[in-house]
Amino acid sequence: MNYRRFGRTDWRVSEIGYGMWGLAGWKETDQTEVLNALEKSVELGCNFYDTAWGYGAGASEEILGNLIKRHASKRLYFATKIPPKNFKWPSKANFLLEDCFPASHIIEYTEKSLKNLNVERIDLQQFHVWEDSWAHHDDWKRAIEKLKADGKVKHIGISVNRWEPDNVLNTLKTGLIDTVQVIYNIFDQNPEDNLFPLCRKMDIGVIARVPFDEGTLTGMLTKDTVFPKDDWRATYFVPENLNSSVDHADALRPLIPNGMTMAEMALRFILCNDDVHTIIPGMRKIRNVEANIGTSDGKQLNKALELELKGHRWDRTPTEWSQ
Repeated sequence: MNYRRFGRTDWRVSEIGYGMWGLAGWKETDQTEVLNALEKSVELGCNFYDTAWGYGAGASEEILGNLIKRHASKRLYFATKIPPKNFKWPSKANFLLEDCFPASHIIEYTEKSLKNLNVERIDLQQFHVWEDSWAHHDDWKRAIEKLKADGKVKHIGISVNRWEPDNVLNTLKTGLIDTVQVIYNIFDQNPEDNLFPLCRKMDIGVIARVPFDEGTLTGMLTKDTVFPKDDWRATYFVPENLNSSVDHADALRPLIPNGMTMAEMALRFILCNDDVHTIIPGMRKIRNVEANIGTSDGKQLNKALELELKGHRWDRTPTEWSQ
């Protein structure tokens, strides 16, 4: 495993972190397998774990808390997220700050996360959605300043809405945000335009999420793929999105190097970008942990391939199904 400096936090975090959404609240999740996968990740050098209260109403946080306790002798960095008070993902431009993150709610859910994680201080507390129109409101600023002063939170971050990487720029300029989490992959390259340069200038840590475009970039989806009705992907991969996603993935197949999977190529593409400090794929199986962490070996994609993949940028705008 290779490690990168995580912006102004000055942490050295693993290039491949662990996204913990799928570890709680998904019916097909095998908890024994999940625990084994987590243990394998620690063994292989992963030291950054990202969860949220919204992942199983705190269940994922409890799983992470137990992992931290089992490995108390190791420095595992952990991040969680405050759900919006209206419990609507993503936020919308017309949402008010008081409907999503009033100070009392920020403090209340930080306390819940502290209890679930069984820690005295959260390494990185993040807002799970955001609107840049809230940048200059004082309520959220007072809340995070209190949490920091009370020693309950070390750093503050924001998880940016899907396909809206610029919907945080003014907030970052306040100087109060230490990290940003954004969708970045072969298709979603638009954070390179404005977000990454600002993060570089302000020394803000960058977490890349959804590296496989919710599964498209694993190469495993087809136009006949059907998800169970209680799986959120059933409402995301509506025919309009599924058909187009599969077409875009199929266009990549001729570019995959011999001996490499599409998923490996997708991760290695992100690792080519020094503006990204850690990637957080979801991993519920040991084989996924081994494959994903295996890409952090210092071997770069061929430059010509990297440039060709850049030509597969797919600019999208939020829709009713993009969540």
